[in-house]
Amino acid sequence: MTEVVLEANQLEKTYTSAAGVTQPVLKNLSLEVATGEFVAIMGPSGSGKSTLLNILSTLMKPTSGSVQINNQDIVNMSDNEIARFRGQDMGFIFQSYNLIESLTVRENIALPLTLQKAKTKVIKTAVNQVATMLHIDDFLDKYPSELSGGQQQRVGAARALVHEPKLIFGDEPTGALDSENAREMMNYLTTINQEKNISIVMVTHDPFSASFASRILFLTDGEITKVMDRGAQSRDAFYNHVLSELGNFA
Repeated sequence: MTEVVLEANQLEKTYTSAAGVTQPVLKNLSLEVATGEFVAIMGPSGSGKSTLLNILSTLMKPTSGSVQINNQDIVNMSDNEIARFRGQDMGFIFQSYNLIESLTVRENIALPLTLQKAKTKVIKTAVNQVATMLHIDDFLDKYPSELSGGQQQRVGAARALVHEPKLIFGDEPTGALDSENAREMMNYLTTINQEKNISIVMVTHDPFSASFASRILFLTDGEITKVMDRGAQSRDAFYNHVLSELGNFA
C-alpha cells in the first residue's frame, strides 16, 4: 500500500476586494502526494498554482478544506505549532534563493538545525554531508554575495535538505537560472528525491523542469484539469509529451 505524505481535500480559496467583490482562486481542489513522489504543478498565470503551493506549505490558510501532512492537520495548527512543523518536516527552495547575506554558506545551510537547537556536532556532520552531495563543500565559509546564482540555488537546496524533511516545496526553483544551471539543479532534486526518498512538490512554468517530475498536475482557473504521469517514459520523451500538452493550453 502506497504511503501518502500529503493529502488535501476540497480546498477552496477566495479573495474579497475592497469593493466587496469575491474572487474564487481555488475551487473544491483535492490531491494526494505519495512518499517519495516528485510532483510538478503547472498552469497559466492566474490559475491558482502559487496559492495552492502556499496553502500546502502552511504559508497561507484556505477559505475551506483540509490539508494533512504526515497525518497531521496543518490548517488548524497554531502559529507556534506551524513554525515547529516547518522546521522539522518541511524544506523550501525559492526562486530568489532567500539566503541571509550576513551569514556564511555554512551558517545558511545550518539554519533549520540551529533553530531546532541541535547539537553542534550534529549540525556540523549534517551540513558537511549535504554540502558534499551538492558539491558546495569548497565554499562553505564564503558569503552568498561571493557565489554565482547556480551556487546560491544549491545552497538553498542544501538548507532545505539538511534536516532531512519528509517533504520539500519548490517555488519556481529554476526560474532565476540559466539552462545549464537549471539542468544541474533539477538533477540534484532528482537525486534528493530518489536517494533520500523525499517527496517534492514544485510549482514551475518551465516544461523542461516539469519533465523531471513523476507526475504533473495542470491547473486552470483554480481546478486540476489534467494529470500527466511519467510512468516508464524517459525524461526526454516526457518533456516532448509535456510540450505537446502545453499546446492545448495556449
